[in-house]
Amino acid sequence: MSTWLIYALLSALTAALVAIFGKIGLQNLDANTATAIRAVIMALFLVGVVIVQGKLNLISEILANRKALLFILLSGIAGALSWLFYFLAIKHGNVSRVAPIDKLSVVFAVILAVILFSEKNSLVAVTGITLINIGVLMVALG
Repeated sequence: MSTWLIYALLSALTAALVAIFGKIGLQNLDANTATAIRAVIMALFLVGVVIVQGKLNLISEILANRKALLFILLSGIAGALSWLFYFLAIKHGNVSRVAPIDKLSVVFAVILAVILFSEKNSLVAVTGITLINIGVLMVALG
């Protein structure tokens, strides 16, 4: 199995746990405040990972690259907005409906990758993306 596929599957599994743990943790709490606390915990955890890996010195390299820093900043803002909306959605809705709808991000990412990066997709990949879209619509309407 390819390394990227193992990481992608682990990402999917841990993302599922975000929904489950988040739904449990949000009971009777403000979703935005809980998201902020989650972000601080994530930041501390990730800084710890960088320290353990001995890569703390690479921060200056990223800070020196203005274009990379801009897009990392934009990615961070987009991620924060995504978390805010996701936590609000799972607080007020069922995880079993919110999580699949959230996966429209896959469809959006593929479309944007085609537009922005001229990425090509096979007929099988396009069929898969179409099926994801149909599945999300079925969940949303069901």
